[in-house]
Amino acid sequence: MAPLLDALTGDPEIADLFAPEAEIAALLRVEAALAEAQGALGTIDPAAAARIGAAVRAFTPDEAALRRGLSRDGVVIPELVRQLRGAAGEAGPSVHQGATSQDVIDTGLMLRLQGLLGLLGARTDAVLTEIARLCAEEGDRPLMAQTRMQAALPFTVADKLATWARPLRSHRERLGELARSLPIQLGGPIGNGGSFGPSYEALRADMATRLGLRDAAPWHSDRTPILDIAQGLALLSGTLGKIGQDLALMAQSEVGAVKLSGGGGSSAMAHKQNPVGAEVLVTLARLNAGLLGTLSQSMVHENERSGAAWTLEWMVLPAMAEATGAATRHAHALLLGLHFRES
Repeated sequence: MAPLLDALTGDPEIADLFAPEAEIAALLRVEAALAEAQGALGTIDPAAAARIGAAVRAFTPDEAALRRGLSRDGVVIPELVRQLRGAAGEAGPSVHQGATSQDVIDTGLMLRLQGLLGLLGARTDAVLTEIARLCAEEGDRPLMAQTRMQAALPFTVADKLATWARPLRSHRERLGELARSLPIQLGGPIGNGGSFGPSYEALRADMATRLGLRDAAPWHSDRTPILDIAQGLALLSGTLGKIGQDLALMAQSEVGAVKLSGGGGSSAMAHKQNPVGAEVLVTLARLNAGLLGTLSQSMVHENERSGAAWTLEWMVLPAMAEATGAATRHAHALLLGLHFRES
């Protein structure tokens, strides 16, 4: 059962992208694409490639055995490949040919990140739509600008909203760029492609096309693609946290510049309406800022592969993704119920 806190800071739709079923499905899709591309190039028997594809489509993994294998090997792929080879029968030896666990795991992650970035992009669009609506409906209202927590000079609601919308539009563009540039990972055991023979580059390009990813040289020990995604998440949640901080301050009783709808009741003071949604945006922004620093340590990747740095990514990136998703949900709900008060 999920923790109670998930009702406030969780995001089931994004959590599903990192659930075991989604991860296994992505890994199997990679194995099928590898076999199909190798069959098309003739580096494995095309009939074997077809049989592997059929085995993947009909495959039901033994998840308990996968968990045991992960605990034993540090990665899930050896046990998954063992099961898939058994399901592929005579074509079994051609499963995973030339590849290493990192190829399949990193590429499978990129496939799931396609869904994540598309989802966050659509949600950011929805937040921007609400900001535009507020600007059209209430943008002319006067508002006191605040610098260093002190009244500064008068401006308008539209001016305030612009400080939210400008960075969000930039983050939205970044999400699109990231989604279009997600790279395939295919380098073989030591990351130089040598295990795939002379047709390696053609194989990599074919496989990338089949999966809808960008053809790229191996990045086994260069974790820039992961950190690019993480930074995008931290920037988006950071700007949403800034919006939350602004709203919490403007909703203070002695300021009263905005009215927030929703709950936020107190167990002891019936007159209070706490700015829960705004506060959660601040919390999620701070969480992701800290997690980004933790994830950045995975760039210290010893030699050609690091089990420690790699495992760190598996622990941190899903948490950042779900926090960002929760932030987009809270921001949208806050803006739907937001009204600026006359000064």
